[in-house]
Amino acid sequence: MPNLFDTTPATPAAERTEPLLTAAGVRLERVLSLGQASPPGFWYDQAEAEWVAVLSGRARLAIAGEAHDRELGPGDAVFLPAGCRHRVAWTDPDQPTVWLALFVDPTLGPALGPAPQERK
Repeated sequence: MPNLFDTTPATPAAERTEPLLTAAGVRLERVLSLGQASPPGFWYDQAEAEWVAVLSGRARLAIAGEAHDRELGPGDAVFLPAGCRHRVAWTDPDQPTVWLALFVDPTLGPALGPAPQERK
């Protein structure tokens, strides 16, 4: 398993995605970006829910229906329910951005906060 903060080799040529863990209905990936963004007009529209966190670097995430891009830096995280259209608007071209992306099958009921049996 790679060091989560390893930024070599980060190049503007291609974003790097590394699978870290997989299980039934769950996938954890580490993504390393250096100036990459989603192509113009392209939107992710995934069947899975996604929780994404920036470990280092900076990025902007556009979410359909939101007036402004979300600015993300170290420690910032976003939960994207299944079917939430989104795109990477920008990643810092001067320093690598390291992301953790957790993908979860929506039938597992992913939600933010305590587990359903703990909610009151």
